[in-house]
Amino acid sequence: MAFIKTGGTMPITSVLRAYFTAFCVVASGLSGSAALAQSGNIAPLEQQKSAADAAKEGQKSIDEIAEASRLLTGPAGNPECVWLGRRVVTLMWRDDLDTAFRHLDLYDRFGCPSSHIQATFRCLVRQGHIDPKAQDSLNGRVHLCWLNPALTPNAAAAVAPPPAAATTSGGTPPR
Repeated sequence: MAFIKTGGTMPITSVLRAYFTAFCVVASGLSGSAALAQSGNIAPLEQQKSAADAAKEGQKSIDEIAEASRLLTGPAGNPECVWLGRRVVTLMWRDDLDTAFRHLDLYDRFGCPSSHIQATFRCLVRQGHIDPKAQDSLNGRVHLCWLNPALTPNAAAAVAPPPAAATTSGGTPPR
């Protein structure tokens, strides 16, 4: 490596290395404080919203499990059977069979009736197509089928919210 004399006692490569190091330290300090300043005001609002949504979802789940415990007799109404069984049926609907079978092992270990899983999944399949983007509609149908596996497709359609009316790109209904 060739050294250029700068008139001082330090070669040019050492001077450049020192400037580069100082630049990196200053740049990383500024970028870290800018990121902190940007996220400082937004994060508490998002955390409050997500905490409130999580509390609502948690209460909704507790209410659904309590409803199932009241309406179902036997082990199918036990809270652990309701929670695991609904997850198994939902995972089966989404074609995540590996995860569904792992949950099914737990379901069986708690002494829950496997025939209820079969009847609930049969009910769900009879209901027809479910919009994959509408998570609440799938969970709602699984819950309804869990409570009443003999549910007819017409009864579930009456309980489920109607889909939005189809419109053309101009906003008018199709002919």
